[in-house]
Amino acid sequence: MSTKTPEPDLNYLKKVLLEMLAIPSPTGFTDTIVRYVAERLEELGIDFEMTRRGTIRATLKGRQNSPDRAVSAHLDTIGASVREVLENGRLALTPVGCWSSRFAEGSRVSVFTDHGVIRGSVLPLMASGHAFNTAVDTLPISWDHVELRLDAYSTTRADCESLGVNVGDFVAFDPLPEFTDSGHISARHLDDKAGVAALLTALKAIVESGAQPLIDCHPLFTITEETGSGAAAALPWDVSEFVGIDIAPVAPGQRSSEHAVSVAMQDSGGPYDYHLSRHLLKLATEHELPVRRDQFRYYFSDAHSAITAGHDIRIALLAFGCDATHGYERTHIDSLAALSRLLGAYILSPPVFASDAKPAHSSLENFSHQIEHDAQMESDTRVPNVESLIGHKENQP
Repeated sequence: MSTKTPEPDLNYLKKVLLEMLAIPSPTGFTDTIVRYVAERLEELGIDFEMTRRGTIRATLKGRQNSPDRAVSAHLDTIGASVREVLENGRLALTPVGCWSSRFAEGSRVSVFTDHGVIRGSVLPLMASGHAFNTAVDTLPISWDHVELRLDAYSTTRADCESLGVNVGDFVAFDPLPEFTDSGHISARHLDDKAGVAALLTALKAIVESGAQPLIDCHPLFTITEETGSGAAAALPWDVSEFVGIDIAPVAPGQRSSEHAVSVAMQDSGGPYDYHLSRHLLKLATEHELPVRRDQFRYYFSDAHSAITAGHDIRIALLAFGCDATHGYERTHIDSLAALSRLLGAYILSPPVFASDAKPAHSSLENFSHQIEHDAQMESDTRVPNVESLIGHKENQP
């Protein structure tokens, strides 16, 4: 059994999650949520800096500064923006992030103009059962078949434009959070505000315990994950290990659970690092945390955005189990608690390979092993001995 990690304050987790859910933050409209998280880091006494656009790069000092590691959660959410002001005074929308209009229908929203906020509802083009009867059920599902009805006098394009509404205005969808006595947490935008809350809670537990990581850890809070770039430009340090934090879909064909933390072995960007992923699985076992392995077919993370940007780092992904991802999402405090505990254990653990402090190896002495090649060859009786193959070839006429 490993040394016990500091216990996370789950009341703090729920408090910061609820406060973040109240802050609209579709990708491109994240200044307020960035300020909120920066204030929480200041309260914890964790040093940080912000990039020009608002990615937060923090540092939790370790006993040594190389090789260092990073953990990342994203502050941006899915949403929409105004694509067109229609003749009937309503608004056509385009999604921000990848999600279905099916989950937008019926939502209450806020439209952020250059000068203020206007409330409204997203409705299918045939929204009145008394007018269209069963024809309502024949309407296709797409963003071309929904419109935003403003809670203002707006029956023509001119009416709408006089309200100050313009193409490109951001539309944020109400989160509708509910925390039940059963431990379930339902809301829009748990992706990835629940992951952010779990990370902040892990950091709080470490700071308040007085424990010092063995190596520097850089908590990152990114602002463009939902549109793909995420952590691409977020690593100014010599990071050797990078663990992304995100959402694990609980659905048929998946292994994730609302009562466990998931270690993603692969997503649409490809496999995660063999050694770092198994390091996380080992930590979960040692600390008796409920853990699942899973693969996410339609999914791309902050961790893979860092690889795509050209960083030579090991990457892995931890995720909380969530039902109905990118819809009206639901998780359980069990999953968030397991995620926070595993993050704490990881931040305080040794590096997977101390030799990763050097970005390049000049010999094989310190290079990693997966399944030993020789052992694999010996265990497979179908593979003939190399020497016998050479001798057989030399004896041929």
